[in-house]
Amino acid sequence: MKPRSAVSIYGWGSYIPPYRLTVAEISRVWGRDPVQYEEELNVKEKAVAGPDEDSATMAVEAGRNALNRSGISPKEIGALYVGTESPPYAVKPTATTVAEALGVGPFSVAADLEFACKAGTEGLQASIALVASGMIRYGMAIGSDTAQGGPGDHLEYTAASGATAIIVGPGSKEAAATLEGSISFVSDTPDFWRRYGARYPSHGEGFTGEPAYFKHVEGATRALMEELGLKPSDFDYVVFHQPNGRFPLTAARDLGFSPSALKAGLLSPVIGNTYAAASITGFSAVLDVARAGQRILVTSFGSGAGSDSFSFVVEEGIEARRDKAKRVMDYLSRRVEIDYALYLKFRGGIRLGGGAK
Repeated sequence: MKPRSAVSIYGWGSYIPPYRLTVAEISRVWGRDPVQYEEELNVKEKAVAGPDEDSATMAVEAGRNALNRSGISPKEIGALYVGTESPPYAVKPTATTVAEALGVGPFSVAADLEFACKAGTEGLQASIALVASGMIRYGMAIGSDTAQGGPGDHLEYTAASGATAIIVGPGSKEAAATLEGSISFVSDTPDFWRRYGARYPSHGEGFTGEPAYFKHVEGATRALMEELGLKPSDFDYVVFHQPNGRFPLTAARDLGFSPSALKAGLLSPVIGNTYAAASITGFSAVLDVARAGQRILVTSFGSGAGSDSFSFVVEEGIEARRDKAKRVMDYLSRRVEIDYALYLKFRGGIRLGGGAK
């Protein structure tokens, strides 16, 4: 899919909470071997939202960083999409709260999106389409999620918290990067789900890798490269969805990408899987360091299942924007390790009984 009118990225920004829960600490509580899980998942710790944080507050912080880099007024944002699996309210849009906090609107499109971990790139696709059609001048897509893994479940090792926002607008050399093309690939594959009323998600272990993650990530990536006439060596950076630190490396090997191309955007070993924000947070980390003329491939994955794949070329304008907001590495450096009890307290895992209020 190639837009008839060029679309560029004007701003990008992330937010990652300072709190970290290690694989070793989770393993200690459940009597497991931490080395086994670290090696199996290629994850050492995950980011945890604090007691006063949720997907809306993190989205606002990421959005502010993106606006600072964009240099545009929030009143110029014609659409704002928030992709999340963990909205603060079951019935009440998160996007309107975020738009109000950022100063966007009131005459703007605002919507919440769901598609598991590709909800962030789903918003990016929609924003690109609206800009390319001329219906809006600028659009903002945000992916934001908090930890959603049940106690003792394998997901608990990786289910993390974080947010990333991306602002797109008309094609320009003064922007940060310009879209070459994108593609989406979906199917009904039941690898991960949560029924109404269930507190934590479930997952089908036999479906997680194949035919879920690898079929969609690799299928979308191959199709995009074929459509654009590109090959793995044409890309300086590649970002794949990161349910753990092992899957992206395997996908890169299968597709013929150099492991070094993954390095800048591979964040899951130190922050875990930030769900709707995972692939675009890796993309954000790449934009923090990429140089003009370099090409970036981004492929998300959402359970249930589907992938969005994009190719961007970095523009000269990225240099003037980069230092106008905190980089991903700035957030990674402010690390505060917590124990399992604090983790439960922060994420509402402790429920008081006996008449306590």
